[in-house]
Amino acid sequence: MSYLGRRLIRAAFLLVGVSILCFLFTEMAPGSFFDEMRLNPQISPETISSLRSRYGLDQSLVVRYGRWLRSALHADFGYSIAYNAPVAPLLWSRAKNTLLLATTGMLLTWLVSIPLGVWAAARSGRMLDKSVRVASSLLVSIPEVVIAVALLAIVVRWRVLPVGGMTSMDDEGLSQWARLQEIASRMLLPTIILTLGESAIIVRHLRASVLEVLDTPFVQAARGLGIGRMRLLFRHVLPVAASPAISLLGFSLAGLLSGSLLVEVICGWPGLGPLILDATLSRDFYLVIGGIMLSALFMVGGNLVADIMLLACDPRIRTGALDAR
Repeated sequence: MSYLGRRLIRAAFLLVGVSILCFLFTEMAPGSFFDEMRLNPQISPETISSLRSRYGLDQSLVVRYGRWLRSALHADFGYSIAYNAPVAPLLWSRAKNTLLLATTGMLLTWLVSIPLGVWAAARSGRMLDKSVRVASSLLVSIPEVVIAVALLAIVVRWRVLPVGGMTSMDDEGLSQWARLQEIASRMLLPTIILTLGESAIIVRHLRASVLEVLDTPFVQAARGLGIGRMRLLFRHVLPVAASPAISLLGFSLAGLLSGSLLVEVICGWPGLGPLILDATLSRDFYLVIGGIMLSALFMVGGNLVADIMLLACDPRIRTGALDAR
């Protein structure tokens, strides 16, 4: 079986496992969406029983999971009780915002991390390298929620950037360009928070990979041939050191997606994070499961993209994939 085939099978088993755990944990959680209704004397027990039957909550866990799994294979994640609407459109309307934030954060993270990691390794022991190591160690040791709250407090206190939502309430009269500018300004703070946390990890790994390659004989030979410093680093050293960095791409995308859910709640960005939080607090069963599964699907997709890039860049993996057939 091919390398990508094994990865796809593993991803499918992972998604099934996540879905099973979601159903088990939501079943174990105390309370239900109808608890507040039971406290209302104007709502009869028969009405609540009818609603439970309507949404399939009166059936066993195995039956509910089987029905949900068959529907999920057709991109139908069930019905939201709180919104009285299908789950899939609700998730997609928010997922676009989460993907916009996570993708922007990933691009900015790698644009910052690659030159910083390479230059820090090339100037090992000097001031730049020491500064990068201290800053990355500090950012790695501080929880992301602390960084987010601190930056949010600074932004709100000094009114540096607008916070909350994608646009202001009165954005109907704005031109398309003005609307894009406002979205970018409101996305800047959560993007910076995501970039700070992820770039610190990537810079450390990339620096270590480049340092390892710099000690190899072919780099010493290239220096002897008089190849320029910048060309040597980015044309010869970086491609060799790219394999460990590419393997980090899937993990960084997963970290950005999971981190974006938290950052969205703190910064008021209208993505999946606030939607899943509200659904959890209101015990909206299928909306919670759909949100978690969509996040897991994004993470698995990010890892598959990293696997494809690694397969294309590393001939050793291609050879191993051919040998395994």
